[in-house]
Amino acid sequence: MTVNLLDFGAGSLADFCVEIGEKPFRARQLLRWIHQSGVSDVTSMSDLAKALREKLAATSVIEPPRVISDHTASDQTRKWLLSVGAGNGIEMVFIPEANRGTLCISSQVGCALECSFCSTGKQGFNRNLTVAEIVGQLWLANNAVRESSCSLEAQTVLDGNEVTQSSTRSRAISNVVFMGMGEPLANFENVVAALDLMLDDNAYGLSRRRVTVSTSGLIPAMDRLRERCPVALAVSLHAPNDALRDQLVPINKKYPIKQLLAACQRYLKSAPRDFITFEYVMLDGINDSIVHARELVELVRETSCKFNLIPFNSFSGSGYRRSSSESIRCFRDVLMQAGLVATVRKTRGDDIAAACGQLAGKVLDKTNRKK
Repeated sequence: MTVNLLDFGAGSLADFCVEIGEKPFRARQLLRWIHQSGVSDVTSMSDLAKALREKLAATSVIEPPRVISDHTASDQTRKWLLSVGAGNGIEMVFIPEANRGTLCISSQVGCALECSFCSTGKQGFNRNLTVAEIVGQLWLANNAVRESSCSLEAQTVLDGNEVTQSSTRSRAISNVVFMGMGEPLANFENVVAALDLMLDDNAYGLSRRRVTVSTSGLIPAMDRLRERCPVALAVSLHAPNDALRDQLVPINKKYPIKQLLAACQRYLKSAPRDFITFEYVMLDGINDSIVHARELVELVRETSCKFNLIPFNSFSGSGYRRSSSESIRCFRDVLMQAGLVATVRKTRGDDIAAACGQLAGKVLDKTNRKK
């Protein structure tokens, strides 16, 4: 049986090496070839013995999701649609900025949580992604960004200009956010295994502060994440009270706000950052009034946090409108005047439907719910 080496972290890869009659330390070499060098052909791993390369070729593959489409927006945001088999697709987005590059990845095929303002939630749910399908997104994007950077350097040289450090550094993937399709904590084991690889110095070597898991508020899984692999945490709040959040984020009926905030405070004891990020999508006439803002101030008074205010990105059949710029500004000002940190997320990639809340992919809905 052929295995996908992208499914293996350090421990399981060492076990695999032992199974094929090799020393466990070979796992470190394999991790560096696969994740740091982005190699997909085991026969090209030049510092491995020929016999080992032959064993690997006979027993394993390095197989990320297949790219269906690859589009770059006018602001250089890049979105890929990836095949994960059985006619299903997922989406990932790369957002380049002057001093960092952020990759937004998916954790499930669709989503079962049905947040009313999210296009993925409207698509239904098929299954959890495997470790290879999750970390394979970073593997693919790393290779693609590397190729783009090389092309940029080559073109710059042809044009007779010097290549500046900033021109290549701006395209590096320095941050990963689990804010694509799916609820990451509903796919806990595979997400944590992928996180371990992202943090491993022999693989991607990312800082815990630069990897963010977003959740709609699955409290037991938040507690498990704090114990197993505490990375930066973003919580999809979107409302200052249970009545409204029940409508927007239905999981709130099971895990209401008071319990959610208590879980956030527990998480902070192990978190790599000294705050929780609360995501708050701005919906015209729904959750964007001054009264809502003041209610939020009182709600989070005992929680170290910052707010990321997200202008709603429309999609067909959503039934919502984006709050006006003036409403968002006034809302933000109330939070800031109360001493809270509040930023308005810049909309990126909306001309290729890559903005927050727009990722939908192609999902065969196995929930059989009425849409």
